[in-house]
Amino acid sequence: MQHTQQEDFWSGDFGRHYTDRNSRPLAEWNEFYETCYGHTKLDMNAAFLGELDREARILEVGCNTGMQLMGLQHQGFQNLYGIELQHYAVEKARDFVRGVNVLQGSGFDLPFKDGFFDVVVTNGVLIHIAPDDLPRIMGEMVRCSRRYIWGFEYFAPETTAIPYRGNEGFLWKADYAQLFLDQFPELRLVKKQQYPYINAAESGNVDAMYLLEKVGA
Repeated sequence: MQHTQQEDFWSGDFGRHYTDRNSRPLAEWNEFYETCYGHTKLDMNAAFLGELDREARILEVGCNTGMQLMGLQHQGFQNLYGIELQHYAVEKARDFVRGVNVLQGSGFDLPFKDGFFDVVVTNGVLIHIAPDDLPRIMGEMVRCSRRYIWGFEYFAPETTAIPYRGNEGFLWKADYAQLFLDQFPELRLVKKQQYPYINAAESGNVDAMYLLEKVGA
């Protein structure tokens, strides 16, 4: 399958620099979220997955070096998988997580059977997918999930392109939970919460976490 412009962008030097810039140990990772939102990522996770069986099978699409998976592992989840486009990030993931299945591959073609996971999640990944390509990656996520779609992404009421470090066409804000619901009638919204930035540098920006469930699952 031919790569998208965004996939080529993230597979190159820009993606490598992003990986180096955003990889940090668990304590620093938690401090980063608390500084940004007034909540640690572990607190956010617990608010959405707190009751989920720790044996649940979870896939993160676009896991980079596995920091989110490391957090889930810290919270007791045992059956964790990640898929990451960038080979460099997959190699570095070994420095951050142990006992997690991190594979190199594309979210547009997930190498798993239908309904293999209890939860399929993205964290700051759909924001980098061109709007016209979103139905493909979302469709793969829905296909591979037996029950839940979970996400944490930049939020805006309407899909809005924004410049990213001097580059155009590589970052969007949107209501991603609603985009899932519009595309896939088998999904229903379980929970959604907005997290405004509290640090002055990002003042006015909002991210959203959401949990969707397959009806009848």
